[in-house]
This record gives sequence, structure tokens and C-alpha cells, in this order.
Amino acid sequence: MATTFANKKHAEKAPAAASGPLPISQDAPRRRRRPVVVGAGLALAAVGALVAVWQVDEAGNKVPVIALAHDVKAGQTVKKSDLVVAQIAPDTALAPVPVSRSGDIVGKTAAADLPKGSLVTDASVREGTPVAKGRDTVGILAKPGQLPAQRLRSGDAVALVHTPQDDADAAKPGTQKAPDSISAVVVGLSSPDANGAVVVDVAVAGTDSSPLATWTAKGAVTIVLKAAS
Repeated sequence: MATTFANKKHAEKAPAAASGPLPISQDAPRRRRRPVVVGAGLALAAVGALVAVWQVDEAGNKVPVIALAHDVKAGQTVKKSDLVVAQIAPDTALAPVPVSRSGDIVGKTAAADLPKGSLVTDASVREGTPVAKGRDTVGILAKPGQLPAQRLRSGDAVALVHTPQDDADAAKPGTQKAPDSISAVVVGLSSPDANGAVVVDVAVAGTDSSPLATWTAKGAVTIVLKAAS
């Protein structure tokens, strides 16, 4: 009897068996996001936004200036077709001519060789017609010592002094005389070669081109930069 009573008491305390199927949830378990990953994503988004704002700001600050559409040689007249519009950010180290002043550039002569793509400045051009107009152009291969250390520019007035190396009369007393010279205007220069020699194109009167060519062939010419008047 004791055993039967104990079994009956134990059966009363046991939980009732679940009746029917268990409910099924359609919600998938949510994964917890780690704070480090979330913080890195927010930081990247902030950097991207700042870069985009900077790019827009830089694009808005660019100004239209004048550049060369193709090469223009020293002494040539600058035409409207020689110019093109370039967009650049303002820079105090540069002094480009704004597009609004393009009329100040057209019609002037190039003060030096202006390569394609370079920005035009007020120093790139000078007033007047081409210096070679109505004159002959002669190229002089000048070595160091035959021209000033100061770099010549298109439009510079120079004296071409005849300096022969084998002048026997120069060694005789009482026969010295002023060397022959020819007035000329520089119309262009080449870049120095490995030995520092440059070719200087000069414009001279037609009557002076032949003797100058003879002096040049013998390497007997010294270029003197005349003082500014």
C-alpha cells in the first residue's frame, strides 16, 4: 500500500505531457552586430562624404584661363585659333591670363617659343608686329663665350660682332680697327645642347644676311646684347 501511495503522489507532481504540435516561429534568429564593425563602417562613410564635398568644392573653385592649342614659335603673331580655354584652380604662384582678357593677347607676338598646353601669361607676348617681317632670318650657332650669360629673348636688339680667329692684320701695330658689326633682332632660340651651344635666329637687313652667313660658317660671330633704350 505504501508503494502504491508513493507512486500516486509522484504521478501527481509530474508535469502534464504537452498535447498537440509545438508552434513554429517564422522569425529567424537575429545576429548581433559587433560595435567595432559598425564604427568602421560609419567612419568610411564619413570619409567618403568629405572627399565628395572636397571634390565638388574644388571643381567649383576652378577658373577659366588661356592656354596654347598648339606650338607657337617666338616672333610669330598669336592668333585666336592658337588659344584654348583651360580650367585650373587658383594658384598665387601662377599668373595666367583669364579668358575675359583673350583680346589682349590676340595680335601680339610670342616673346619666346610657347609650347602646346602651356598657360599664357602677360610675359608670354609683347607688343608689335613680328620682328622678322621684311627682314632675312639667319641662324647663328653660338657657343658659351659667344653670347651673354643672360638668356636672350625674342625681340632683343643685339649687335653681331665679327671676330675672326685668323686675322693677321690684328697682330700688326697700327693696323687695328673697329671690328665689323651688324645690327639685328633676336627672333628665336633653341635649347642648349650638351656643350651649352644654342642656335640663335636673328633678323637682319637683306644686305647683311650674306656676310653674316659667312661669319657664322666660320664661327666668327659674337652676339652682344644692346642696352635698353
